[in-house]
Amino acid sequence: MRYIQETEKPSGCVFCIAADEENDAEQLVFFRGKTAYMILNRYPYTSGHVMCVPYAHKSRLQDLPRDTRIEIMDLTSKAVEVLQGLYKPDGFNVGLNLGEVAGAGIAAHLHMHIVPRWAGDTNFMSSVGHTRVLPEALEDTYRRVKEAWDTFD
Repeated sequence: MRYIQETEKPSGCVFCIAADEENDAEQLVFFRGKTAYMILNRYPYTSGHVMCVPYAHKSRLQDLPRDTRIEIMDLTSKAVEVLQGLYKPDGFNVGLNLGEVAGAGIAAHLHMHIVPRWAGDTNFMSSVGHTRVLPEALEDTYRRVKEAWDTFD
């Protein structure tokens, strides 16, 4: 899994870079909307961990225009439905970490996490073992999620 071995961090905001780049597969962007886009988390907690990101580089929800906030919720809702059909999870963690102390890894550019969860999943490994357990390669997740998203009614 090449993405784990990458040690060079990009300069600048990774979400702005992903929004501006044209190679969606390389950036893990699987859908582009009018004011926000959908992207796989490069360091997921579980398979199917995706994020909805506004194009606008804002850290505060209230600084986004209303149409952007609406699109984020609409895309988040679709993501839950697509991932439910694809992975059959028992539940989801969905939310924003606003601010560094709230757990935001990239606090300057807010983003909505959509994380499938299963009864007895291995999320405890992140906090106890400082490692993550994923049953599929990120490239396979991208292909599966993009295909499911593109064919969802």
